[in-house]
Order: sequence, then C-alpha cells, then structure tokens
Amino acid sequence: MTRVKPVEIRVSEIFGPTIQGEGVLIGLPTVFVRTGGCDFRCSWCDSLHAVDSQYRDEWKTMSTEEVWHEVKTLSGDTPLMVSLSGGNPAIQPLGALIARGHEEGYRFALETQGSIAKDWFADLDVLVLSPKPPSSGMDTDWQSVDDCLERAAGKPQTVLKIVVFDDLDFAYAREAAARYPDFPVYLQPGNHTPPSPSVEDDFVDIDGLMDRMQWLIDKVVETKWFEARVLPQLHVMLWGNRRGV
Repeated sequence: MTRVKPVEIRVSEIFGPTIQGEGVLIGLPTVFVRTGGCDFRCSWCDSLHAVDSQYRDEWKTMSTEEVWHEVKTLSGDTPLMVSLSGGNPAIQPLGALIARGHEEGYRFALETQGSIAKDWFADLDVLVLSPKPPSSGMDTDWQSVDDCLERAAGKPQTVLKIVVFDDLDFAYAREAAARYPDFPVYLQPGNHTPPSPSVEDDFVDIDGLMDRMQWLIDKVVETKWFEARVLPQLHVMLWGNRRGV
C-alpha cells in the first residue's frame, strides 16, 4: 500500500488576530499565515525574514493540520479572514488548508506578485495581485500574471495592489491598471525605512511616509485617475516595522 506523503508548508510566522493593515481588506480582523520563501528579491522588501534564505532556519515545516490548529487556536474557534502572505505564498501547497478552513466558515485572502500560478487560486475568497514596480528592481512577467488570473477562473474577489515610490512606479501602476481594467486598484506609498528582522519595534519615518502619501494623492488627482484608491500601510503607522503585527 502506497503511503501518501503529508503536505508540508514552510511557515515563517502565524499571528493574530490583528487588523489587516493595507489594501482591499484594510481594518478587517485577520489571522496571518506568513509562509517562508520567495522567488523575488525586492530592493525595499519589508518581510525579509520570510524571504531571505539566511532566515530559513527560523521557518517551521508544518502539516496542513498543524497550521490549521494554530489558526483555530488564535481565533478562538471563531471564523474570520485568514491572510496567506509571505514571501510569496504561492510557492507553498496551501490548497488543503483553504479547503479545511472553508469547512468551518473561515475565509482566505492571498497576496502574491503574480509570478507563480496555482489551481487552488480558484478556491480563494480574495486574490490580491501585487506586481512589483521598477523601484523593486524586479521585472514583471505579465504572462505569469495572466496565468494566475486564468487559474483563479474569476471566482475570488480580485484586486490589484501596487506600491508606489516615484514617477516611474506611478506610470507602471497606470500600465497595470490599463491591462486589467476590470479590477479595482489600490495604491500604497512606499515605505523607505529599512525593516529589521527583530521582533522589537523599530523606527519608521512617519513624516516621510505621510509626505509620500500626500505626493501620491496629488498625482492621482492631477492625472484624474479617479478610479484608483490610495491607502497607507496602517500597520506601519501603528506599530512600525515590527514583526507579528
């Protein structure tokens, strides 16, 4: 009799409930499952502890049931939104976790840059595609983004979320929106403050962040891009770059 190998998920951290700090679900109480590993290395990455291989010894290999038990414990067995983040969570085998949670009334959101497509995208409740602009130092393969949308098959609520640091990033966001006119677009001013792998709170230049927020609002208004939604990283404003919030 052939044994089925249990699903193994690389997990950087599981935490919450806390509020979702950005994008379409901003302010919503959420439990976060942050997976380890990423196929990108963005210059301004704010979660290197879940991306860079130097932290891989901190990542846990967990079964679907182990992850689910942690989510249920944190939420007190009360269904809520579960955010699958990273790194790039699309690397990990999360389909069984989503199915398990749906059985008990939980909902699932995934944020990914759109570089890896999985069939279980169609089982998500919310799909946040966050292609990376020029300031990240990464190139966008739009065919890969299209593949993600094909796998999602129009089932989850789908939105675009793009970080904007400068004029080139803003032009990139306009291009992305033009490619996918059916999806709401959320713009987020970039956070220049280098993140710390420490769980301790670290300094964030809030004044600088608010200046970039105002600049981005002005750009949207000046260009009459009235369909765009401009939002801050609320969690950064509240807790800086501290992990686990």
